[in-house]
Amino acid sequence: MDRQPGLSVRLKLTLSYAGFLMLAGGLLLGAVWLFILRYVPDRAFLRSADDADSLDAAANGVFPVRSNLVEIFAPRAAAVMAFLLLFGLVGGWFLAGRMLAPLTRVTEAARTATSGSLSHRIQLEGRKDEFRELADAFDAMLARLDAHVAEQQRFAANASHELRTPLAITQTLLDVARNDQNRDTDVLLDRLHVVNTRAIDLTEALLLLSRADRRSFTRDTVDLSLIAEEVAETLLPQAEKRGVTIETSGDPATTLGSHPLLLQLATNLVHNAIVHNLPDRGSVWIRTSVHRDAATLTVENTGENLDPTLVSMLIEPFQRGSERIRTDHSGVGLGLAIVKSIAEAHDGTLTLTPRPAGGLCVTVLLPPNPGALR
Repeated sequence: MDRQPGLSVRLKLTLSYAGFLMLAGGLLLGAVWLFILRYVPDRAFLRSADDADSLDAAANGVFPVRSNLVEIFAPRAAAVMAFLLLFGLVGGWFLAGRMLAPLTRVTEAARTATSGSLSHRIQLEGRKDEFRELADAFDAMLARLDAHVAEQQRFAANASHELRTPLAITQTLLDVARNDQNRDTDVLLDRLHVVNTRAIDLTEALLLLSRADRRSFTRDTVDLSLIAEEVAETLLPQAEKRGVTIETSGDPATTLGSHPLLLQLATNLVHNAIVHNLPDRGSVWIRTSVHRDAATLTVENTGENLDPTLVSMLIEPFQRGSERIRTDHSGVGLGLAIVKSIAEAHDGTLTLTPRPAGGLCVTVLLPPNPGALR
């Protein structure tokens, strides 16, 4: 925004300090003036014959009366006001500079941040006051921005790598087919179909993740228990194929949010619970509940024992267990990352806890629907 040049804050504060000092001095001199007018007579008078000498002294200007009060008081009052003006300007200039010194450091940090360096921190020392609260808030904002930018850069690098892989495979298959005219086209088409499907799934996951991060959705009343039942019914054939049983239980738990996004959240959780389970006779438990402070969706599954350090990394994009190994059911590595983004977009939280007997317990806490608690 283009702005017209104006006075600096330091100069404005200086003029304010000097003006206030002049006003206080003027009021003080006015009070003195009124005091003098009250107790100084307008003319000398004799109370007795013995006061003749006093009358002569007043006539000679030794004893002041109102007639010569202005002549005596005004020059001295003007000198005092001139001194107060000079003192107010000089003292106000240095005082304003000292008071605005922390703000100068905040401004320098902001200019440094605009140049692209988000690692700089103000770290303003001293006891808590308004300027230090501003500096601390600015430092916290820089820390969040720095972490967000680093996360976005890491995400962009991983996404580029993931998108480049199917494209490179497609290019390789096409080059081989071009050089080998006798190659079976049906096999080539099948492989291209698999690779293309994976690229489409990854692109759709990235779009869904971007949509959740922008919070560009309308909020309606959503019952998590109904979503849990719908997801369990949809994924039941896949679970039966892998020998996994699904159990749903709990009470109606309503929240305000996007039904498609929350359905995607539950689908990703249950799909992960089915895929990352025991080879045979595995189980998945889906529970819903509601309290005054949260509507809860919990998805728990059997499986291998998990390291807590590994569990904390599963919500990072493109993480697939302990290693980045693709299987037929590994997905695109964005399942739990999408769940986390959808939960945060609904002002909720996502918690991952390894089960002592093996497997994982995932809990999503969302704000309850206020109307359902009345």
